[in-house]
Amino acid sequence: MIPEHYFFDTFHGKRIHLGITGSIAAYKALDLTRAFLRLHIQVGATLTAAARNFVTDLSFAALGAHPLHKDMFTAGMDYDHLEPAVADTFVVAPITANMLAKMTHGIADDLLSCQLLAYPGPILVAPAMNPRMWSAAATRQNCAILAERGVRIIPPGTGPVACGDSGTGRLAPVDEVFIQTLAALAPQDLAGQKIMITLGPTREFFDRARFWSNPSTGTMGACLAVCAALRGAAVTAICGPTDIALPAMVHRIPVTSAREMYEASNDIFPTQDIGCFTAAVADFRPPACSAGKYKKDGQPLSLTFEPNPDILLTLSAAKKAHQRTVGFAAEAENLAENAARKLARKNLDLIVANPIDQSDAGFATATNRVYVLDRFGRHESWPTLPKPEIAWRIWDWILMNTP
Repeated sequence: MIPEHYFFDTFHGKRIHLGITGSIAAYKALDLTRAFLRLHIQVGATLTAAARNFVTDLSFAALGAHPLHKDMFTAGMDYDHLEPAVADTFVVAPITANMLAKMTHGIADDLLSCQLLAYPGPILVAPAMNPRMWSAAATRQNCAILAERGVRIIPPGTGPVACGDSGTGRLAPVDEVFIQTLAALAPQDLAGQKIMITLGPTREFFDRARFWSNPSTGTMGACLAVCAALRGAAVTAICGPTDIALPAMVHRIPVTSAREMYEASNDIFPTQDIGCFTAAVADFRPPACSAGKYKKDGQPLSLTFEPNPDILLTLSAAKKAHQRTVGFAAEAENLAENAARKLARKNLDLIVANPIDQSDAGFATATNRVYVLDRFGRHESWPTLPKPEIAWRIWDWILMNTP
């Protein structure tokens, strides 16, 4: 299943041509088609004769794919081998070892191989085959040649395959094929930028069984990380304890406590261009329990909490002239006033503040409603929007103020 925070509704009018070859994984192309169409991307498809042993063109037509191609020289369909040229990108998922070899050597003996040879734009391929076929010298050499030509190869996954063998060769997860295709469609306006994002909660254990934390799921930070990666940035996400999905193009560093997040951020931020601090960091930590676990004895439990390092304040105060910092503020009242004070106190270039006392914003929601303020005094209040849309707008805002 493709995570909801991968759906950036900014690709209206784009067009993808999808190639499907003869693999048991061919049915997963239906999930891809459905996901692309949800974003109002037009999807055309070509199924090889072998692919139609596993899925039918009628299935793709039922979802809304158009045009559909099957065979060369179909009556009434002129120049089908050139038709995909109008697409913004060509994706073959799954692609067999046979079709990889055809692409490498310019063989055009069926409709899909003709279309690939004639297609002038970006091509992505997601191989699926027996592990021994994937590891064969010919396949490895073919992939290397295609990569040199600019074909983006989405590496296969590892695990059991249909024949009972196990190893590397199964189709990459659908969400990975989906997000890499969106990257081929997205503007590369963040290319060359190194961006660090902190996301999720932190946990401050006061014994081995219990911790102090908050309800953050990391969704807003994940949206920002995925969006920046789609738009060409090299993204490092320092993630508190959350299972939020991130694509392979985002480098993930897991941490648990605020001090661990501080240490990781302090190590990485000096090499970055932008630091985006979305994590809901616990400001205080309880003392460690020397006994391992506090026992219930009928008496109140009293703990003296200590302040954690202020990650945002420390790193933003030490940033170099070319570096920019973006902070987030979760507020229960006086949203604009508190955001302005935090922007100044923590030496930020941009702050994004959201209420936490409303059901459509803040922790563990699919949407957010934010107040945005930058160091130039520009400010806007955005209505309730899906978090991926908020993330896209934030990067647009930052790009408008790129030196």
